[in-house]
Amino acid sequence: MAKPKKTKTGRVLHDPIRDKLVPIEPLDLGKIRSVDDLVRAMGRTAFTARQVGDAADVLEAMARDKDCFVVLTLSGAMTVAKMGLVIADLIDSGIVKAVVSTGALMAHGLVEAAGRSHFRYDPKMDDKELFLAGYNRVYDSIEPEVNLDYIEGITEEILSAWDAAEIISSHLLLERVGEYLLKRAPGRGILKSARERGVPVYIPAFTDSELGIDLALHNRWRRQNGIEPLRFDSYEDFEHFAERMLAQKRRGILTIGGGVPRNWSQQFGVYTELMIRRGFQEPGDLKRYHYGVRICPEPVHWGGLSGSTYSEAISWGKFVPPEEGGKFAEVFDDATVALPLVAGAVFERVGYTSAKKPKRRRG
Repeated sequence: MAKPKKTKTGRVLHDPIRDKLVPIEPLDLGKIRSVDDLVRAMGRTAFTARQVGDAADVLEAMARDKDCFVVLTLSGAMTVAKMGLVIADLIDSGIVKAVVSTGALMAHGLVEAAGRSHFRYDPKMDDKELFLAGYNRVYDSIEPEVNLDYIEGITEEILSAWDAAEIISSHLLLERVGEYLLKRAPGRGILKSARERGVPVYIPAFTDSELGIDLALHNRWRRQNGIEPLRFDSYEDFEHFAERMLAQKRRGILTIGGGVPRNWSQQFGVYTELMIRRGFQEPGDLKRYHYGVRICPEPVHWGGLSGSTYSEAISWGKFVPPEEGGKFAEVFDDATVALPLVAGAVFERVGYTSAKKPKRRRG
């Protein structure tokens, strides 16, 4: 094959085949027979579809790496949006080893796991009417106040049995909620699956949630009745997570949305580097994430962490650079669209279905 020649305008027109560029292909729906077929085909197209395909490839690499400890971070109303069972499948499949979430997301997931329902929003009712009716609106869906009252009853039962000498942390409280669901709830749910699989669930901003409000109200009741209030220490979660992460050979992160759960999980690398710099730990390899998949429509130019790229996080020492083996994919899309596609494709690739859940591994 002849080398490209310079044209009269000074350009050298290359042959993409000679340059080994990867061709993209039309999406042929006639050849699609499964979620994985669709996602693989999307990965050979362009724009957000390609991002979905790339994300499935990286998540599959995490899932197949037996030395990789995968952290799932969750923000946004994913459980009101009925993504709870997809999240439970990520746990039941053995892919996800730890969950870091907003408190609201776990509270709404508890509603679902306890057998209660969320509902479609009826635009005929304005938000003032919804308040008076006890209907809390989450965009196009409704969380009835009676649901939150119901799960307050569950947390109250758990907190009433708590030994005041034992400090509460979010992962310990959610572990006991999971135990409650195992014994009392017939259906599936995130915390039930997490307890079955021995997967810790952390809520870094615990007081910013219905569960945090429930604990505050319970302690008010205890004080009114002359009973010692329960103590909550978020550093119990912080150190528990750090100890687990330090013990791993490789780490991966699957981020839905952003916010506190993403930052709290990513700052592990910063924390361990500072422990070395301040003399609390012997010098060694930096403890960074080797894999990352992020599904979030937040644009990078607003400057918030939710929209920041993995490349930016490399500058903070949170991720292994690609030239050193880091593998990352970012999908700028609504997670209610992208997450089922990415997760569904990977479940097919690794041979997981919810009907073939691995045996319980509580701990």
